Amino acid sequence: MESNDRTPRTRQSRHTRHTRQAPGARPGGPGGPGGRTGVTTAPATPATPNTTSHTPPTPAALAELVRQTRGPVLVPGDAGYDAERSGFQRAYRHRPDVIVGAECAGDVVAAVRFARAQGLPVAVQATGHGLSAATDGGLLISTRRMSGVRVDAAARTARAEAGVVWGQVVEAAAPYGLAPLNGSSPGVGVISYTLGGGVGVLARTYGFAADQVRSVDLVTADARQLHVTADSDPELFRALLGGGHGLGVVTAMEFGLVPVARLYGGQLVFGGERIDEALAAYLRWTETVPDELTSSLALIAYPDLPQLPEPLRGRYLAQIRIAYTGSAEEGERLVAPLRAVGPRVSDELREMPYADSHTIHRDPSDPHAYDGDNALLSGLDAAALHRVAALTGPAAPTMCVLQLNHLGGAMAKRGGPEEAAGSVGHRDARFALRLLSPLPGAEAGDDLGADRGDDLGDGDLGAVGPGDGGPGSGEAASDGPGAALATVRALHAEALAAVAPWRIGRSVNFLFGPHGERPDAAEVARSVHDADAHPRLAGLKAHLDPENVFRFHPSGAAAADRSPADRTPADRTPAADTPVRD
Repeated sequence: MESNDRTPRTRQSRHTRHTRQAPGARPGGPGGPGGRTGVTTAPATPATPNTTSHTPPTPAALAELVRQTRGPVLVPGDAGYDAERSGFQRAYRHRPDVIVGAECAGDVVAAVRFARAQGLPVAVQATGHGLSAATDGGLLISTRRMSGVRVDAAARTARAEAGVVWGQVVEAAAPYGLAPLNGSSPGVGVISYTLGGGVGVLARTYGFAADQVRSVDLVTADARQLHVTADSDPELFRALLGGGHGLGVVTAMEFGLVPVARLYGGQLVFGGERIDEALAAYLRWTETVPDELTSSLALIAYPDLPQLPEPLRGRYLAQIRIAYTGSAEEGERLVAPLRAVGPRVSDELREMPYADSHTIHRDPSDPHAYDGDNALLSGLDAAALHRVAALTGPAAPTMCVLQLNHLGGAMAKRGGPEEAAGSVGHRDARFALRLLSPLPGAEAGDDLGADRGDDLGDGDLGAVGPGDGGPGSGEAASDGPGAALATVRALHAEALAAVAPWRIGRSVNFLFGPHGERPDAAEVARSVHDADAHPRLAGLKAHLDPENVFRFHPSGAAAADRSPADRTPADRTPAADTPVRD
């Protein structure tokens, strides 16, 4: 049985899609200023955009691209250009020379072939949640029109095209009593989330989203279409699942579904006077719970803003989020030690259909500006967690959302035979400590204006932060947050230093902002994979994409282990090492 979710979209007339002059040279030469200024610990201005020198495509070349594609082809100044390059992240945006709004895999092939012929680097964007950096120039493939979902209930699988978000898959699978291994936010895209591993609502019970993947449809840097499985190409299949950003453009993915129709979950919310007790109790509690229970702890010091609802305004809150696949009766027994902490601001634990699982975290649905870092930890003690809470709480120089995800369970196990297992790093981590800060006042271009925190409250106790990462945009640093970023980065570094004894790496899904511009960018790139996986992925990247066409990806594996002599002229710039997520 199948369910199809393909929303008809109005397309611009082929005759009028591209009649304007090709984009001209920007100040400083074709394609924008050469090179890039790395972010220091205290930059006074935003960093120079990610650039690559090239000759802008000619009108004739663009006309041929229009002829070969079904979706719109846009250049700066075209109606729809700004909307197409804009994603969920408001702090940064791509500024490409050309955008292809892909409607099918054939459009992706045509776009990559065109980019190769024109010497343009390629970035990919679906929803724009998980940002790492951005391109100024080049070609952007926007996949949001590729929105087909097909569920095979008998086989317990789903097939999702490149622009599909998790809410679509949850909705399509629910009538069959099935669920995907989605994240906390229904608006996050399936593909990039899964390529990064995917720590979801059911993660301790069923593992990473990447562990459920059956096949990947990929367009490579030489514009070939591959159907990749564990049997057809074990090395590439393993690389894509947890380390696949930058290896090509994924146009579709098939993955397994799990038999979950209902769960017991929600939030327990404690006020500031109970924070210390809640932190200690949560750490003790995670040592006792079964694999069927996935949880996280969030600490949020809400600003005193009139647009926030009264229960949030000016309050410091601890939110414990619960998702349990067992019975409600057993769930009540398991959470009793947490309720024993004391009176709650809110207690919303209940049995719910899985289709309502997004209400557990209540991630915001409105685009906003933010930056974030994280640490995967082998353990954690209460004193260190209290230290991080003190640094990021109400006395912090800027707002910071702290989230501690309890890992382990099925995530610590390989998703299949060793030759088919993915490249998700640091499976032995016990916790993921995530830090995220809004960037009030960050500009993302004249058309979007400044984000001043107006979307921090939507009536929900969990409405801060971009959720679980995954597909994002790269967005131009020249549009970015400026000096506010320095304050955020300094705070995050100090807080993460408090957990240094337990730190074993990072999760690529939870890196937000242009980390490729950091002085320690190479260390950040290596930290997302196990020590043996990083050179293996870098070698595969060099084989599949020797010219580094897909240079905008979060792990930075493309160039981190390649000597200058191994690189092409196009990627002998700081931009080649800059990670950008699709």
